[in-house]
Amino acid sequence: MNKPVEGFSKLTKEQKIDWLTTNYTEDSESAKKLLQLYWNPDTKVQQLHDEFIENTVTNYYLPFGIAPNFLINDKLYAIPMAIEESSVVAAASKAAKFWLKRGGFKTKIIGTEKVGQVHFIFKGKFEKLSRFIEDLRPKLIENASSITRNMEKRGGGITSIELRDKTDELKDYYQLHCTFETLDAMGANFINSCLESFAQTLENEAAQYGSFAADERHIEVVMSILSNYVPDCLVRAEVSCPVSQMNIDHRLSPHEFAKKMVRAVEIAKIEPFRAVTHNKGIMNGIDAVVLATGNDFRAIEAAAHAYASKNGNYSSLTDAKIEDDIFSFSIELPLALGTVGGLTSLHPLVKLGLEILGKPSASELMQIVAVAGLAQNFAAVRSLVTTGIQEGHMKMHLLNILNQLGATDSEKNTLVDYFKTHAATHNAVVEAFEKIRN
Repeated sequence: MNKPVEGFSKLTKEQKIDWLTTNYTEDSESAKKLLQLYWNPDTKVQQLHDEFIENTVTNYYLPFGIAPNFLINDKLYAIPMAIEESSVVAAASKAAKFWLKRGGFKTKIIGTEKVGQVHFIFKGKFEKLSRFIEDLRPKLIENASSITRNMEKRGGGITSIELRDKTDELKDYYQLHCTFETLDAMGANFINSCLESFAQTLENEAAQYGSFAADERHIEVVMSILSNYVPDCLVRAEVSCPVSQMNIDHRLSPHEFAKKMVRAVEIAKIEPFRAVTHNKGIMNGIDAVVLATGNDFRAIEAAAHAYASKNGNYSSLTDAKIEDDIFSFSIELPLALGTVGGLTSLHPLVKLGLEILGKPSASELMQIVAVAGLAQNFAAVRSLVTTGIQEGHMKMHLLNILNQLGATDSEKNTLVDYFKTHAATHNAVVEAFEKIRN
């Protein structure tokens, strides 16, 4: 039975690997070789990767692909995508090519406001607390000025500080609900530093506020933290064209196809079981670009799914409609992204990814990412209402299956050619492979 290890973080990388492979792998030497296989041969680059997180033993690779031909607000983009799932890049590229000849994607920023909160307990009267916070607001801003100075020079900073009474939901619980403009930075460190300053000022000033009774002067700050839910950091992306141009599939007229697309989205609007998978497909496109540009895909996921539930039921992030013989397909979602700070200035591939996109501002990146999600969703729904999802997906998944089966290059070439005209189900691929082998 393995025993706990003391001081693991203080071991060298080689010592960590020795301990790990000795205690947790069946073949220590093979495991060591595998871990070392994924090290970067450039020692400076590898050291950079080692320092991104704690207890690093190797790198974990994801494919870095390009989806070309995205026309966004009349500007052509090639969008970098980092993702492991087959067919995502191909689907996005196919959607981009379709809309390239139909006016491309149109986008707009609705808002860029980000949120942070100081959560605290106060056991006095709300009216007194409200007056205290009103009096305190200038001092909160003043005491955080050393943190906000540089951000304010660039046009950002604190935009509001609001007291929220949450005592109906939790006894004695209040918030300072604060909003921020962080420009091209995602802003997590900036926001959290401001909030911690607010919290300290709140506690200190309450302790000597003359209008409070003695038992009201102790404000208990529970925590101070940004929120990844940013419903006012919003972007919208849309495509549209005459229904007559929706000539996708020979089995459906353009009007029939457009109606099926609208109906499919309507189902995702009201059926959570469908909406989750529908939105997961959107996030395939969004996460891939977020990863390729060094942003926090977990925060983006959480915010998007919270936004999908904003009306009390989990629903589609996209809309589709036909009005006056015009088909429109759109998305609106919160995206708190950054193009400066963090990995954006450290990770070599992230820097390249942003260069490929023309070194966008944070608001420009919001628009690009939203378009990737919309394109991915259009491609997925199009497949669902025409050929079905498996035909395209399994063909893209074909090489993964063949690699799992240990196919040679010659066998791969033969089977890839064969499945250009045959349905590539998992069983069909295995059977065809075994025929060639035998």
